[in-house]
Amino acid sequence: MTTWSHIARRIRVPLGFVFAALYLWLAHPMWLSIAIGGSIAFAGVAVRAVASGHISKNSQLTMSGPYAYTRNPLYLGSIVIAAGFAVAARSGWIVLALGVLFVAIYIPVIRSEEAFLRSRFPQFEAYARAVPRLLPRFRNPSATAGSFSRELYRQHREYNALFGTAAMLAALAARLLWAGR
Repeated sequence: MTTWSHIARRIRVPLGFVFAALYLWLAHPMWLSIAIGGSIAFAGVAVRAVASGHISKNSQLTMSGPYAYTRNPLYLGSIVIAAGFAVAARSGWIVLALGVLFVAIYIPVIRSEEAFLRSRFPQFEAYARAVPRLLPRFRNPSATAGSFSRELYRQHREYNALFGTAAMLAALAARLLWAGR
């Protein structure tokens, strides 16, 4: 039986491309909003980059680096990127759409991934009790720094988040330049 979380996992990336087109249509950027929103978005890209350099997907439960403070730093980074795009776009419709996407897509995906981790790693329960799901708790006495791996970063192709963010901000700037003619 196909569940919504399974469907959400499969459609989240293609849906992102559809949303990008809608985003560019609904956006009302200004140079200042692009600068502020871009700064926020690139902070989210940095969170994702650091997280991707720590995670060995499906082979071990990652509890070091940013995973010592939040169980989902990749999704946290995505939320920060989305917040940056919302600021850059200056559109209430975009904020609403991002909220709907988060609730309809990311919450079910996070829950599904956590169910998988529970079934695969016996230590997940203790980890889940000690580390919050999304919003980081920076005071974790059992936190370990771990080490960032450039190889993992490249393996996960996380540089695509950097390129995608830069491309969307460039598209906003192009739209602003074109509208100014």
